[in-house]
Order: sequence, then C-alpha cells, then structure tokens
Amino acid sequence: MILSTAYFPPCEYFALLARGGEVQIEACESYRKQTWRNRCRILSPNGPLDLRVPVVHDGERLVSRIRVDWSTPWLRQTEYAIDTAYYSSPFFEYYRDELYALLDRRQEFLWDLNLDIIRLMCSKTGIAPRIVPTSDWQERAEEDWREAFSPKREAPFAVRPYWQVFRDRFGFVPGLSVMDLLFNEGPGSLSCLEVPEGVMPPAAR
Repeated sequence: MILSTAYFPPCEYFALLARGGEVQIEACESYRKQTWRNRCRILSPNGPLDLRVPVVHDGERLVSRIRVDWSTPWLRQTEYAIDTAYYSSPFFEYYRDELYALLDRRQEFLWDLNLDIIRLMCSKTGIAPRIVPTSDWQERAEEDWREAFSPKREAPFAVRPYWQVFRDRFGFVPGLSVMDLLFNEGPGSLSCLEVPEGVMPPAAR
C-alpha cells in the first residue's frame, strides 16, 4: 500500500494504516499545493476549519525537501485554533502537551514534521504499521492510495461515526483530521478506524 504524505491526516487515512503491515509513504513526488500535504481539517465552534502549514517557495519541488516557513506565527495560530476547538473534548488534556511539544521541535522540512505527526498519532490510536518512505518514483503502484484524499472532495469511504464536540450544531462531520477522533474518543479511537469491505483505491477503479 502506498499513501502520500499528509499533515494531521484524515481519519480515513489512518483507517488504512490500521490494517497494519508495510505502508509506503511517497517521498519522491513533486510537491503540490492545496492538498493534505500541508493542511488538515478540524471542527471548530463555527464549523469545519482548515489549518495550513506555510512552506518556503525557493524553487525546490521534491516533497521530502520542502521547507516549513517559520517566519510567520502560524504555529501559535494553529495551537490557538486547536485549543478553541477541543478544550472541552473528553481527551484533549491527555494529549495536548505531547502534541504541542512535537510541533515545538520546529522541524525544518514538512516531510519530517508530517512523519513525526503520523507516528505519534499511530502510537496514540494504538496502531503499528511499518512506515517506509519510497526510494524512487513509480507512476503506478499496487494498492495506490496517493490520490485518494483531498480537501476538495469527499474521501472514497468514511470511518464509523464517533462522538464530536459540536455534533449538536453540525451533526457528524466526516473527513476530519485524526486529532478530532483522538481528542473525542481517546483509547477508543481504534474501534472507529475500519475500511469498509469492497473499497478499492481510486487508481484501481
């Protein structure tokens, strides 16, 4: 299975990781804007909200060499948005400090930031895939999920609905970052991370 890199990926991305085994994450593609590679979606008091990591535009295109732009106060704004959205969620206080400590490492490269986040979220949700960066670009790959998830369209499947802080205002909102699931369900998160039978990668259809 192969996936693109992502920043606080959607729950559905983690449902794939939860199947275990070796998972390749694409390190050799060209970086693309307006994707989950540098953004995620949370549920704020005003509805779904996208959080973005600004990157340095220096001509580099390889996704694993894209630098995070630390010249702007985006991290403080991101942490404020997360606090506002999840301070009343059941498990936020259990994960907040460790999560913010990870972000405060200020990784130079987006790739490394994303990988740190994915590994932490795997650990906290109780899954243990063997994550391997790709070593070369392949136009086609077996079980190719690299184009499955996008901010611009619904995911090819949804995880089982779970409790969300603002469900009384918006109902259940699918496609949110895995942090939404973790802050609301805590140790019970794993039970929601299932891929429905028969779902195929977009590239295989």
